[in-house]
Amino acid sequence: MDAVGLQSFLLVLASEMGDKTQLLALVLASKFKKPWTIMAGILLATLVNHGLASLLGAEISALIPAGLLNRILALTFIAFAVWLLIPDKEDGLKWSEKYGAFITTTIAFFLAEMGDKTQLATVALGARFQAPVMVTIGTTAGMLVADGLAVFLGERLTRRISMKWIHWAAAALFAVFGLTLLFQG
Repeated sequence: MDAVGLQSFLLVLASEMGDKTQLLALVLASKFKKPWTIMAGILLATLVNHGLASLLGAEISALIPAGLLNRILALTFIAFAVWLLIPDKEDGLKWSEKYGAFITTTIAFFLAEMGDKTQLATVALGARFQAPVMVTIGTTAGMLVADGLAVFLGERLTRRISMKWIHWAAAALFAVFGLTLLFQG
């Protein structure tokens, strides 16, 4: 993975910790008891969702002058830092068990990511780097690691690490990324 993929990985990994989709992974894993099937659904949903998001970001970057884009992206990443400090609310997302673990996970994850901070961060990363393939690889890997922790370690992990501190660390990472962009341009 190159530098673009690594930065995309780190930002999404950090922002996904304690996110509603990570909690969804925990619930689906406990309900279906098929961790590898759940992970396959997360992979497919994230590849499609983040692939489209990073392509959109790259397209947007072609329409906006570089200096203005840099300032917009800097403020966007700083806004994500603040957003990470606001706890997720249950948004009433429902799913059906009648379609099985894979289909249920794929659909639930794709829908849960719509307008979520990790999807919007992927749009911003796509615009910043104009490398949709590497951004998609990095953000998908970040989602898989964070959600894999929920699927495979679940409750044991949440008893040992405070979500408050994870959110603060993720917010700091986004703030540093935003401030770096702001002072570059």
